[in-house]
Amino acid sequence: MKSIKIFAILLLLPVLAFGKDILKGYVYDKDNQPLIGASVRWESAKTGVVTNENGYFEITGTPHKDHMLAISYVGYVDKVVHIHDFFAEQKIVLDENVELGEVVIERTPPGTIKSRRDILQTEKITTKELLRAACCNLSESFETNPSVDVSFSDAVTGAKQIQLLGLSGTYVQMLTENYPNFRGPASVYGMDYIPGPWMESIQISKGAASVKNGYESLTGQMNVEYKKPNSADPLSLNVFASDAGRYEGNADAAFILNDKLNTGLFLHYSNESSSHDDNNDSFLDMPKKHQFNIMNRWGYMSGRYASQFGFRFLQDYRTSGQTMHTLNDASLNEHPYEISVNANRGEFYTKNAYILDEERNGNVALIFTGSYHDQKSKYAADIFNVYGSNLYASLMYETSLGKQHQLSTGLSMNWDQYKQSVRLSRPVTALPVHETTTGGYAQYTFNKDDKFIALAGLRVDYSTLHKAFVTPRLHLKYMPFEWLNMRASAGKGYRTVFVMPENSFYLASNRKIEIAADLKQESAWNYGASVSFHIPVKGEELTVTGEWYRTDFDNQVVTDVDSDPHAVKFYNLKGKSYANSFQVEATYPLFRGFTILGAYRWTNAKTDYNGKLMKKPLVGDYKALVTASYETKMKKWVFDLTSQFNGGGRMPTPDAANPLWKDTFGPFTILNAQITKNFRNWSIYAGAENITGYTQKNPVISSENPFGDNFDATMVWGPTQGRKFYVGLRYAIGK
Repeated sequence: MKSIKIFAILLLLPVLAFGKDILKGYVYDKDNQPLIGASVRWESAKTGVVTNENGYFEITGTPHKDHMLAISYVGYVDKVVHIHDFFAEQKIVLDENVELGEVVIERTPPGTIKSRRDILQTEKITTKELLRAACCNLSESFETNPSVDVSFSDAVTGAKQIQLLGLSGTYVQMLTENYPNFRGPASVYGMDYIPGPWMESIQISKGAASVKNGYESLTGQMNVEYKKPNSADPLSLNVFASDAGRYEGNADAAFILNDKLNTGLFLHYSNESSSHDDNNDSFLDMPKKHQFNIMNRWGYMSGRYASQFGFRFLQDYRTSGQTMHTLNDASLNEHPYEISVNANRGEFYTKNAYILDEERNGNVALIFTGSYHDQKSKYAADIFNVYGSNLYASLMYETSLGKQHQLSTGLSMNWDQYKQSVRLSRPVTALPVHETTTGGYAQYTFNKDDKFIALAGLRVDYSTLHKAFVTPRLHLKYMPFEWLNMRASAGKGYRTVFVMPENSFYLASNRKIEIAADLKQESAWNYGASVSFHIPVKGEELTVTGEWYRTDFDNQVVTDVDSDPHAVKFYNLKGKSYANSFQVEATYPLFRGFTILGAYRWTNAKTDYNGKLMKKPLVGDYKALVTASYETKMKKWVFDLTSQFNGGGRMPTPDAANPLWKDTFGPFTILNAQITKNFRNWSIYAGAENITGYTQKNPVISSENPFGDNFDATMVWGPTQGRKFYVGLRYAIGK
């Protein structure tokens, strides 16, 4: 009760800050892409600053004296901006120079930006990269990314999960707008809950992340930033249709109400109602889905105070399994095996900020969020309903301790509760379904002229389930030359497992579910190192990056589908569990408008399953990726091609007396392509996914007898749908 009172008092504090006599802002092109290296100076000055990888700049000045800002960039029209509000963050858009002289030098900003100066190994997927594929939602945003894999959790519900550094997405801390989100049951289907056209960018941080956002990032952190009303286009529309019977519409609008207040409204509707059973196993290849999504966000800025707040509501209904339409004539007298998963979700958030110490740029920030998730599931005769609630609060303070030193401290509270209504044909052990965790952190940063940066953080938290625990993390970066970056990191992470809310997709099988009664908190160390070379070649830059990460578990809640082919067991690790991931990547613009990227990743993830150390099942040994993108002059036409070469791996151990699947699965290739025609305010795009039509044969085990002991739809390692064509239209009223 005491901690609740403390956090209630903290809610009254305001948040965020702006430095003394420093103007901050971004420089973009008309497509809302950052312009890297743009010159920014006061009109009366001879020197200024340049924008970084995100188009961001900071320039000193005096609010009562400097008010005319000059911006220039090669290939774009110079611009002079009158600064009305010195303390407001600026967004400046430059127009391309269409009146060309004898020599024109053009530089197209990359779709994925890897910061040279950020101490964390982070990549930012921008809107430009998201537009290279259909990108209807977050789960479809990584087709051109070599670091993140997306796979189906099962062959019938459409649930998707990501993999990072060889481990499932439950070990990646999922953030939206830099606060934790999509926990518990929402983690199963949450990848489908974020429409692609709503996103401004996705930031992926590998390895141990900062302790600011908590203790849960064991293999990394993913943060989704939505479009901001003060920088987004006044109106954007997107419609999409595919030959698989999927139709989608998106709209977002930004309103600048006055110089202090702005708001944005986001709408999404999608419908996928066609029945497809291309392999004739009587089960739908993909579920029929219906989703409605609405979000409203607000921004307020006045002097040293800034605030953001908003709410969101989502309705996601999906049905799958057998239907009378998919059953063959011999099965017409049988009852079909039907699956339905209906979810209603509501969210709210508020972020506030205020400057406290102008001299040291000391500021205090408060984030408070909440969500409610109502999910009702039916698998034939089995019923699993879960009602999840979450509250999160974080109070942060940052200050400079001199030119090279910075300190960040804070307090946080997270509360999870899951109420379950279960009626299953198999017994399931009841486990605790609520937890409150409170804690605090301190983080120190030493920065020597951006050449050497050290960041050390320490968290101490207390869980009502697992008592007190400590989270140490360390990051180092050394940049001896502009063309060379070296990073290293080490840190620990923790996670509380709520077995059934997070693994309900296992109900799409007739496996018995056995859950140990004494499950401990998961904990693991993560170590990583990377090196990046930026090599000038024929006036362009070849970027080569190599990285290695290892995740070593002290304790893990093992998901065992090997000990018994007719059961899935959850128990505490007894032995070893680790994952090694090595990746090398190179990108280079071969000629004007044409960029190619090649990457190769090797993964070795092993766990002790009931006394036997084996590779994790359904995880490929390697992945190779080649992407090529070509833009014609003035970006009128854009061509994108992506090839994924996925390695084979191990299947769960089959029944020795009646083996219904092989011990391993083989390698396979996925090929995607898209063509975009851009006009002044709108564009039309068309593409194809899985052009070769490769699909996993018989992803549903014993589909002919879904009520028998052998039925299992969770043995998925490859595509379940063949070739798919799509077309879409985008329209925007420029800012």
